[in-house]
Amino acid sequence: MQFTASLSRGVRRSACAIIGVHDDGEIGGASRGPADAALARRLHKSRDFNGRAGDTLLLPGDGDSRLLLVGLGSKKSLNRRTFRRALRDASAALVRSGAADAAFFVAALEVPEVDGYYRARYVAELVEAALYRIPDQKTSGKPRPSSLKSVTVVVADSADLAAARRGVAAGASLAVGQRLSKDLANLPANVCTPTYLGAAATRMARGQRNLKVRVLGLAEIRRLKMGSFLSVTRGSDEPPRLIVAEYRGAPAAKAPIVLIGKGITFDTGGISLKDPPGMDEMKFDMSGAATVLGTIAALADAKAPVNVTAIVPTCENMPSGRATKPGDIVTSMSGQTIEVLNTDAEGRLILCDAITFSRRFKPKVVIDVATLTGACVIALGSHVSGLMSNDDQLADALLESGRRSGDPCWRLPLTDDYADQLRSNFADMANIGGREAGAITAGAFLWKFAAGLTWAHLDVAGTAYQTGAAKGSTGRPVSLLLDYCLTHGR
Repeated sequence: MQFTASLSRGVRRSACAIIGVHDDGEIGGASRGPADAALARRLHKSRDFNGRAGDTLLLPGDGDSRLLLVGLGSKKSLNRRTFRRALRDASAALVRSGAADAAFFVAALEVPEVDGYYRARYVAELVEAALYRIPDQKTSGKPRPSSLKSVTVVVADSADLAAARRGVAAGASLAVGQRLSKDLANLPANVCTPTYLGAAATRMARGQRNLKVRVLGLAEIRRLKMGSFLSVTRGSDEPPRLIVAEYRGAPAAKAPIVLIGKGITFDTGGISLKDPPGMDEMKFDMSGAATVLGTIAALADAKAPVNVTAIVPTCENMPSGRATKPGDIVTSMSGQTIEVLNTDAEGRLILCDAITFSRRFKPKVVIDVATLTGACVIALGSHVSGLMSNDDQLADALLESGRRSGDPCWRLPLTDDYADQLRSNFADMANIGGREAGAITAGAFLWKFAAGLTWAHLDVAGTAYQTGAAKGSTGRPVSLLLDYCLTHGR
């Protein structure tokens, strides 16, 4: 897909022009001329198009040219969320239309707190999201490739042109990362094993001068004394992997941002076996891994002037005669001992060793990303990711990146009172803290391994994938992490 930005007077004829209309019949943003505004008013007066948020109407034009109207709703209610919704719905309708190229005149709309860079970035991101197709295993009925080849983001003011060009470039790179993240997470667990994930990371680095990937095997993980990580993989016949992807776009002396992604390629719960309903969705338990690899892919595509390292501990959590049992005590890479009271609280057991491992990179910040707890889904649903941090400045920066990118998170408290719930009679700590505040005690467990680090934890159990009829990866929070890295990694 080719994305460009242009002034409205510089846009040549396109197969489909996308124009926004408010619920009073007035054009929002730029248009091709007075005829479009008159048409929108006539359609509103006849009630053929009311301009309600989410409405779309595809109209024939001259020859092969068509006009796609998208509802913006009330001018008073226009904000980042409603603007992104309009772009999402317009993108879906555009892909269905079969147009070969398109011009988004609606991107010239002034939106509170959204500048020209983000308006353009949203267009590229949401058009690519509409084009995305799950890499399914069906033998028939596969959708035809889209005919859409190019999209122009129209701006009304030459002052916005440079920002819009940066925005479409960033949005196109974001799409590269989100596509990789979705592809990996959507694959079945018998395909996307830890070995496959390591090979995918290696392929990602091919042809990228500033990206180096190492994949460590079982023997190397043992030499690192990652006893907590190894306790999770003991019941599986699939060997674990520790993936390290280092992107270096800035001088070597600049401390890197370290992203850690939970890579449980399938989670049965181990000996603490999960209930069967919905267990198929546990292939998505490596969404944190997919997210951080996707973020690295986006940064490499953008040739971003930042240093970022992704660390992915990846394995399966399976029951067998070799599997870790409730009550077993394991020793982490940090030397701290852990009483494993529940083998289904395994994500934190692999992440804690990865946090310890991250210290060798002398990181600026460490951010771990994980589909960690069902408790976070209960607390926050599927709209925002849970955020915990030992640093207010880092937490505020992630909240702001989430807001700007349309990929929001919400900060949860993290205090010693929650950490006290993890006390054990037999080890330095237990891996669970009871039913109360389950998402927070999981974060408090990781906090114990982050002493001296500027650290944050993102629980994406509710946001990384959708369930039900629309089952599939969302690619979140690649957008949030990319925004943070581009803004704070320089």
